[in-house]
Amino acid sequence: MFKQISTLFIVVTGFIFFIIMQNYQPSNKKIVVIAVIEQNGKVLIAKRAQENHAMAKWAFPGGKLEQGENLHTCLRRELREELGIDAKIGDYLCTNNFYRDKTYFEIHTFSVINFKGQIVLNDEHTEFAWVKPAELSNYDMLTFNDPVIKLLQINYI
Repeated sequence: MFKQISTLFIVVTGFIFFIIMQNYQPSNKKIVVIAVIEQNGKVLIAKRAQENHAMAKWAFPGGKLEQGENLHTCLRRELREELGIDAKIGDYLCTNNFYRDKTYFEIHTFSVINFKGQIVLNDEHTEFAWVKPAELSNYDMLTFNDPVIKLLQINYI
């Protein structure tokens, strides 16, 4: 009888641990969502401000997931905050991961089907450009964008 109870205890404890770990987000993990906004065969990139951690490099627009948001909600909010546009989020494109300054980043990329409004930059960006995918390699892009750039260049060239 004792052996059955201890076995049951181990199984239940393991199951509870498994459930907890499924929802665990370490403090050094950041989830980021970025957008590929395409128009007339070109994609939108924005240059980060010098004061920003990205040190005046180019990137696809997007930002960090906040508590209680899903990926689509986050991306729509970020595009509204950073560019002043109301975007319709399209297909999932890819996910890539990288590690910088003791932080693990998980980057999710989605297409934007269309958007409403005029692009108006806030203080996070200094300029934006519409660029053909083949020309993205000519820009000083943040390295976490590399998998997206390769994906775009393979599919658009």
